[in-house]
Amino acid sequence: MKITVVGAGGIGGVIGGYLARNGEDITLVDVSEEHVGKMRLAGLKIQGNVESFTVPVSAMTMKELLESRTTLELVFLCVKAQHTRQAVNMFKHLLTPDSAVVSFQNGLCEQEIAALIGEERTIGCFVNLFSDYLEPGVVQYGGVGSLSIGELGGVVTPRVEEIVQRLAAWGEAKSTDNIWGYLWGKLGYAAVLSATALTNETIADLLESERDRRMLLDLASEVLAVAHVKKIKPAGFDDWEPSLYYPVETRNWQAIHRQMDQLIRRLRSYTKTRSGIWRDLAVRKRKTEVPYQFSPVIQEGEALGIDMTLTKSLVRMISEVEDGKREQSLSNLEELHLIHQKKHG
Repeated sequence: MKITVVGAGGIGGVIGGYLARNGEDITLVDVSEEHVGKMRLAGLKIQGNVESFTVPVSAMTMKELLESRTTLELVFLCVKAQHTRQAVNMFKHLLTPDSAVVSFQNGLCEQEIAALIGEERTIGCFVNLFSDYLEPGVVQYGGVGSLSIGELGGVVTPRVEEIVQRLAAWGEAKSTDNIWGYLWGKLGYAAVLSATALTNETIADLLESERDRRMLLDLASEVLAVAHVKKIKPAGFDDWEPSLYYPVETRNWQAIHRQMDQLIRRLRSYTKTRSGIWRDLAVRKRKTEVPYQFSPVIQEGEALGIDMTLTKSLVRMISEVEDGKREQSLSNLEELHLIHQKKHG
């Protein structure tokens, strides 16, 4: 099976690096000529908290891929969510009727991919890796997480099982018949991570505070409420358990605090202590995935009559940081607390 990884950053670099080390027929594609050039010259370096290694890889730019007119068999799409449409439109003419694209992305990108190439050629993927692109040729793997693959229609097929088997070179990938549950469960978690990126504090440090926990879980619950109305059951992963946080009326705070303490212990074991969203804002000074991820959720939630006040405020504040109109600081979290208080009384 020929695998093409489009987007060789944090997620694509880690997955691609491990599969290349295992001898898979894999090509890493990236828009950065410098990154591609470094990988060709010196290999791809995975800098991890469990192990570090450098592996020779086949790498090319997107321009080179398009000029090669290579038929694509299996694509691992690992670009930022906001670049989904552009990326798929660039390579979709290289797909055959039997090709498949797996979305190793944040948000609900599978919906957009399926609209462009058809549901039959789109495979869902939930991935929770604490990884980052550090510099040309170097990717940080800051904490082992989870990965599940599933068909959008909710069945486990032979092609899904084959992909899972190949991903064993990375770690414990799983097949699932509830891919939408994982994607919505992660969206709730992503809301929390996005809020922590409004500050310069670590994720674990902010979750230590019971006051912050309550506000952040109410933020996540707006997202989980949309899933609930859509009759999707959000799935838990890596010490994040949506069923404890929503419905709000059934919360057991003793159980929640135990679970959150466990999550904090996991987060403190990672070398990557802040989110990729924080890194985009604080280090790379570039647009994040946040507006793209949550604007459709907000629209759908409001259409269903759900109060999305906290999520809307989060997107607005992240956008203001992106535009240079707001600095990252704890005062942003205090502003969310005031909005939370006004909403909940």
